[in-house]
This record gives sequence, structure tokens and C-alpha cells, in this order.
Amino acid sequence: MADNKIPYKIYLEENEMPKAWYNLRADMKNKPAPLLNPGTGKPLTKEELTPVFCDELVDQELDNDTPFVEIPEEIRGFYKMYRPSPLVRAYCLEEKLQTPAKIYYKFEGNNTSGSHKLNSAIAQAYYAKKQGLKGVTTETGAGQWGTALSMACAYLGLDLKVFMVKVSYEQKPFRREVMRTYGASVVPSPSETTEIGKKILAEHPGTTGSLGCAISEAVEVATKNPGYRYVLGSVLNQVLLHQSVIGLETKAALDKYGIHPDMIIGCAGGGSNLGGLIAPFMGEKLRGEADYRIIAVEPASCPSFTRGKYAYDFCDTGMICPLAKMYTLGSSFIPSANHAGGLRFHGMSSILSQLYADGYMEAVSVEQTEVFEAAEQFARVEGILPAPESSHAIRVAINEALKCRETGEEKTIVFGLTGTGYFDLVAYEKYNNGEMTDEIPTDEQIAESLAKLPKVEA
Repeated sequence: MADNKIPYKIYLEENEMPKAWYNLRADMKNKPAPLLNPGTGKPLTKEELTPVFCDELVDQELDNDTPFVEIPEEIRGFYKMYRPSPLVRAYCLEEKLQTPAKIYYKFEGNNTSGSHKLNSAIAQAYYAKKQGLKGVTTETGAGQWGTALSMACAYLGLDLKVFMVKVSYEQKPFRREVMRTYGASVVPSPSETTEIGKKILAEHPGTTGSLGCAISEAVEVATKNPGYRYVLGSVLNQVLLHQSVIGLETKAALDKYGIHPDMIIGCAGGGSNLGGLIAPFMGEKLRGEADYRIIAVEPASCPSFTRGKYAYDFCDTGMICPLAKMYTLGSSFIPSANHAGGLRFHGMSSILSQLYADGYMEAVSVEQTEVFEAAEQFARVEGILPAPESSHAIRVAINEALKCRETGEEKTIVFGLTGTGYFDLVAYEKYNNGEMTDEIPTDEQIAESLAKLPKVEA
């Protein structure tokens, strides 16, 4: 624990890997709104949250004031398998675009799980093991979170039950098999194995599912089975805390060479990657020490920031989870079966939602076909096949670099490359065959979902 006036660098090891997570909330004047009990409408207490989440994770979830949280030695030891992750200058992309802009990306795909998700997966599994639990349950969209958590649980000897969004279960069989290889059980969601799943299937026959559906099923199983707790790969305050290692390492590398980014760009589904990437930069912005343009990029098929409403809503489709104040499309909104499965969540992190509402960051939405155009352009010149989620950030980074070409401005752009797309080849096949389409919800569809928002007194 520490005073937030102390430079963050004292929390770095010699190899520039963080020794502590940075809690962005400590520097927020307007704190994120508390989770509410849907029954009483009152802020949830630790006692109400511990039947669902691990004890120490509940403490992290509710802590708005501690700036730095020490990373346990066991987790830091695990991190050393793949951290610090590389910050790369995209020289080849700059040359291809003929832009005066300098482009950097933080690459989080250099681990077995293939994404940034492992940063929080090992932390949550560690606290579950420390508590003496038998296992955990979770949801996964594209499968990156499920893959990361299955790796962490295998490492620590925990049982894992994964509910995978049905469209991703069918589109990404290899990601599913990696989870099973690590010992996890994987069920397509919505399923007939839970009461919530049966209810959703009855109301939406043939549905391709959503992260909201899968969350409901995972929470139901966790609360009905002694010795289990539920863990979530995004959205929650605790997850953004763990993911701050991304931003801390990025800032350390940039500072080492005296580089000041003009803009920081990240894809946004629930907020884990973006929140982690921007954390120390946003902290400087909040404290008035520096300024950055921060851009959240979301899919046009699930535009919670750009077309949603800032309100209290359920985090899950089954309406059994706490209420979170966030930018939301409504918990009943089920997005089209786009290939960026990790961005198919109806809401957004409460931390990021508050920052967006306060004007500290901006958001744009992009269509699927233009995202894959950028993904292939990046792959051909930088040599990494990016995940569909990451490619949303690539799209906007390229757009901004092209603007610099037009104006002659030498902007420095940093974006998050959250993971690799080697398990997303069905999506690339669809794009290459000209079979990919852009499905954008109508105003009427969003309005219908938002009309079902729970009534919460201000």
C-alpha cells in the first residue's frame, strides 16, 4: 500500500515488471457508482458479495481509495513466464501508410492463452486457491478468457466450469479444445444445464447467446455448488486493477525513452484491456500532470458507449447479478453473431463509464468488415495475425495515422494489441470469401431493450 503521490516507478522490478497493481479509482474525483442489490436497491456489502466472489477479490472490488495493491509473490512468479510483454514500434506499418505518425503497440499475445486475459486469470485463481475453494465457474465469449482461466486453474489445481457463448463455441472449436486440454469443462451457452439457460432458450429459441447469458449460467452454478465461486474476465473493478500491469509496463517503456504518446487507443467490450492499458496515463490526466487523447473502440454491432444509456442495469441477461451503473444497451440486448466475441457484452465497466461520462475519454464504433480489412493489412506488414477484438484498435490507429498523413502532424499513437487471432481463422475465412457482413442494431431494437432497464432511484 502506498501514497499515490509517490512515483509509480518504485513499484517496478529491475526488469520493469510491476510489483503492485495500480488502482485508478484512487485518483478519480467522481468514483464509479457502487454495485446495487437488485432486491433492496442499496449498495452491496462485502457480506452480500462473498457468496459469489472470493473474499480478497471482494475487498479489491470495493476499494476505491488504495492507489497501489501489492502483487503477491506467487502471482509475480507466474507473470515472469511472459511478462513484461513487448512494446513494439510499428515501423513497417508506418512505412506502408506513409505517415509521419509514430505507432506503438503493446503486444499481450505472447503467452499460451494468446491474450491479456491471463493477467487477471492467474490472480483470481490464486485467491480462490488461497481461500481453499474446490473450483470456480465463469463465462467466455471469444474463448480467450476461458483459455486463460483454464491455464491458471490447471497450474493451481482448481476445477473450472466454463459457459462459452454458443456462437463462439461453434465458430472457435480449437479455442474450446485448448480449454478442455487444460482440464476445464466447456458448455455452450445458453444451455439446458441451468434453470436460467432453460428460461433463455424458451424465450429466445435458436439464440446464438451472449456474454450476458453465459454470466447468468456461471453465477447460478457457482452459487448452487459448495466450494465454488464465480470469476469474471472483464467489467469488474478488480479485473481492471489486475490489468493495470499492461499500462504500467507501457508507461515504463515509453518513459525510458522519453516518449510522450498523444493518443492511446484500445478495443472496448467490457473494459478490461482498455482500462488496464490507460490506467497510469489516465491517472496522470486526472491529477493534472499530463494530457492524452484516449479512445475506446467498440463494434458497431454492440455499441454500448456510443449508442447506449448511462444507467443502472443488470450485468447478466438472467437478471440475477448485481446492478451496475454503466453505459448499457440493456441486459436483454443480444448482439448479432459478429466474430469479435470478446466485445459482445451489453454494458461497460463502471470505471470507464464514469470516466467517459466525465469527458476524460472518447469512443467510436467501427463495422466488422473494416475491422478485418485493418487486421489483414496489419498482419501483412507487421507479421502478427491479430485477434478480431484487437483489430478494432488497429482500425482506429490506422485511421488516425492516415489523418496525420493528410495534415503532416507527427502524432505518437499507442494502441493495445490484446491477443492473437490464430483461433479465429473461421472469421478470416468469412472475410476472405466475401461472406462477412455488417449487422448494426436499429434504433428501435436498442430502444426496446433499454425500455426494460430496472427502475432505480437516483
